[in-house]
Amino acid sequence: MNAIFDKTELFNKLSSLHYVIGTLLVATLYVSICNVAFTEGSFFHVSNYTVSLFGKYLCYALLALAVDLVWGFCGILSLGHGAFFALGGYAMGMYLMRQIGDRGVYGHPELPDFMVFLNWNELPWYWAGSDSPIWMVITVLALPGLLAFVFGSLAFRSRVSGVYLSIMTQALTYALMLAFFRNEMGFGGNNGLTDFKDIFGFSLQSDTTKLMLFICTSIALAFGYLVSYFIMQSKMGKVVMAIRDAENRVRFTGYQPYQYKVTIFVISAMLAGLAGALYVPQVGIINPSEFSPINSIEIVIWVAIGGRGSLYGALIGAIIVSYAKTRFTAIMPEAWLFALGGLFILVTLLLPKGIAGMAPKIYQSLQTRMTKNKESESW
Repeated sequence: MNAIFDKTELFNKLSSLHYVIGTLLVATLYVSICNVAFTEGSFFHVSNYTVSLFGKYLCYALLALAVDLVWGFCGILSLGHGAFFALGGYAMGMYLMRQIGDRGVYGHPELPDFMVFLNWNELPWYWAGSDSPIWMVITVLALPGLLAFVFGSLAFRSRVSGVYLSIMTQALTYALMLAFFRNEMGFGGNNGLTDFKDIFGFSLQSDTTKLMLFICTSIALAFGYLVSYFIMQSKMGKVVMAIRDAENRVRFTGYQPYQYKVTIFVISAMLAGLAGALYVPQVGIINPSEFSPINSIEIVIWVAIGGRGSLYGALIGAIIVSYAKTRFTAIMPEAWLFALGGLFILVTLLLPKGIAGMAPKIYQSLQTRMTKNKESESW
């Protein structure tokens, strides 16, 4: 039985690293080659629309990975990770807006069109440096990380947890949504930031640029997965999981749980911000609706369906549910939310560890059956 258990553990480790990275590599190569090497009309051709769609799914997978890091491994049910995702997206959106230059509707070399429309005469101070790619990369990670650090420090030091913490995270993203809807905030109000043209000097309308964005997203997801995996394999990861299972015992042994919770919360927020930054150039818009609480709840459903606490389960859940949403919102848009809710209930009742929890069970069942067969043959 111990041997079976060890092989099951080995299966989990292989599945969560080699298989995921390998699958991601193969899928990226397949999509890239089929997009470039085969022409339209060919059975193997992957269209530019599909490439952008897959890129968007990978952004969602990175976002789900960030939520799984805090919920599945640390027990922090965040219903506000959409805020970190949107902040990363707005940081990228500000950079892309500055790249438009005088090619906007009003032809102003410095001010985005919405500022000209609102009779603004100069850029707000917080837009300073937004035309720099280095500034953009720093803010994509720093803004979500800083917000997570401030919020986490206050909440975890005060030992706020459970449903109260979930409500606070949801209130946070809702407050940000209301703030970003206001025109005087300087982020485009209801319309947000859009009409992007270039990124790093390359046209966003170019097929090559779209393919490169997809590849970059795949690399970012692999990077995020490796970071999450090695954190969970480290001493810090063991402490984080111990906090999830018995926080008081961890505190009595001399550790400071809030320090670990803040650290993992900040890392998770930065991954979510990176996902938002890669999402914006591929969909061409960022607006306050990304802060909507329902978006954050949907992320949690991805993780629950895929299987929280397994890393690769979050990826599976995000991709499957996002694909289903694309398909079913076209077929029956009004019934999609009911279908999503029903799926969540079914998985919660029948598969508490999600889809990812099925594979080790099947593997262990097969191993048990093979062992019994060998024992019966030996008799």
